[in-house]
Amino acid sequence: MLLELHVKNLALIEKADVEFGEGLNILTGETGAGKSIIIGSVTMALGGKASKDSIRQGADWAYIELVFSVPEEEQKKALRELEVEPTEDGLVIISRKIMPSRSISRINDETVTTARLRQITGLLLDIHGQHEHQSLLYKSKHLEILDAYVKAKTQSMKLNIAREYQIYRSLTERLAGFDMDSEARIREADFLRFEIQEIEEAGLREGEEEELTASYRRFAHAQRIAECLGNAHEALEGDWLYHALKAVEQVVEYDAALGSIRDQLYDADSVINDASREIASYLDSMEFDEETFRRTEERLDTIHNLQAKYGKTVADIRKNLENKRTRLEELEDYDAHREAVKKEFAECRNRLEGFCAQLSEIRRAASRKLTGRIKEGLEDLNFLDVEFDMEFERLDHFTASGYDEVQFLISTNPGQPMRPLKDVASGGELSRIMLAIKTVLADSDEIPTLIFDEIDTGISGRTAQKVSEKLSYIGRSHQVICITHLPQIAAMADAHFEIAKSAKDGRTTTTIRLLDREESVNELARLLGGAKITEAVVKNAGEMKELADKTKLCVKCK
Repeated sequence: MLLELHVKNLALIEKADVEFGEGLNILTGETGAGKSIIIGSVTMALGGKASKDSIRQGADWAYIELVFSVPEEEQKKALRELEVEPTEDGLVIISRKIMPSRSISRINDETVTTARLRQITGLLLDIHGQHEHQSLLYKSKHLEILDAYVKAKTQSMKLNIAREYQIYRSLTERLAGFDMDSEARIREADFLRFEIQEIEEAGLREGEEEELTASYRRFAHAQRIAECLGNAHEALEGDWLYHALKAVEQVVEYDAALGSIRDQLYDADSVINDASREIASYLDSMEFDEETFRRTEERLDTIHNLQAKYGKTVADIRKNLENKRTRLEELEDYDAHREAVKKEFAECRNRLEGFCAQLSEIRRAASRKLTGRIKEGLEDLNFLDVEFDMEFERLDHFTASGYDEVQFLISTNPGQPMRPLKDVASGGELSRIMLAIKTVLADSDEIPTLIFDEIDTGISGRTAQKVSEKLSYIGRSHQVICITHLPQIAAMADAHFEIAKSAKDGRTTTTIRLLDREESVNELARLLGGAKITEAVVKNAGEMKELADKTKLCVKCK
């Protein structure tokens, strides 16, 4: 879970330190107070876009730090597979420093790329905002949701399909390579023989390029080396150290402490003499052979030419050579190899077809349970008379995930036909549909922290109450962080934070702090009453908080 968020010099925030708790963490504040900055800071820390304009005015940089607790061994194992080792306390610390020209991301003080950061943080946190519930408009998201729901039953099957699919693609490419006339085969075979001969005659060996490059550098800079070493030798041959040693020896009998200075000078004299002899020996052995230099240069040109054509390393070139030999063998015994690949392709296709059919059958059975549970969740979220289903179509090709294409269908009014979500649902409805889906997936979702932004778009009243209960339910098994402007949702908070904006010395600053129960009730009163907060509004807020506490007890009992 996300334990702490630290922000410095980001937009309106000069400094903010937040300690999140378990369960449902609610953030509220007046419009324009900077609620979006908090979620934005988390998004930036996890690799989201961060421009220099996000740096607080007058500051040179902005800094965001997220501290995660990782107690579960399975999660630790998954992180280790991505080469991330939690601290002894089971912590993973993600930070990002944003500067005008660049930004630096670190995980436990190790600098990481944005791509790797997103891969790692996908195990720790899931941000659900406007972008994600808009993803429900795309069929690919629907299959992703179904597979997440049924992954315990399909994980090994999908691995089999992914493996067979790679073989299938490789065989497809090999078969395409047999679709040529005899003249084209002869041309390709002749060219392969030429390339094979070129690589074989080169006789490359590991480490040769490095050795030749070092020799080339010495040859190319021989004059400069000789000149500089000559100057060094001349400098070391001076008698300055001899005079220093003699001077100290003349007075060492008067103070024993001077003995250590004399010994150091003796040691220095010995080291300098050794260095001087080595320089002289190097200079004596130096020789510049024009022919050797030319051969070195030509050999390097040969190696670089082969690297440009066949691979960056000797290992790559050798692998390429083996592939060319295999292809030449296929062309020389064309008909036999073509029939063998056809047979292998047919066997692979049959295996892949079987695996995909099994996966599709499991998915279809699971989809009925999934859509039934989502429908129940939608009814709880005030979708009256809703119908919800999933439609399957078979693709005309295989993929690494099988051959299924699926999409959710919905009808929100009696008598209306079932239609795709993208043709029916509004933005606010998509938000509630995604919440219903997240609720269904909560028991199987391994990501410990979920952040909901804009979950209350376009809702109020009884629907808002139902949304709050769903969030509380998810909070039983996950840490949930949610920004809201609705009192019904805020009242369900296990930890309630206020985001406020203030002006000091002509500068605007956003702060965030944890509210105690009384302060939380007062904040609920503000959400209920707007600008004027009366005693009746405060009393109403208190009753709402007490009702939320009772509701949470009921949610825990479900």
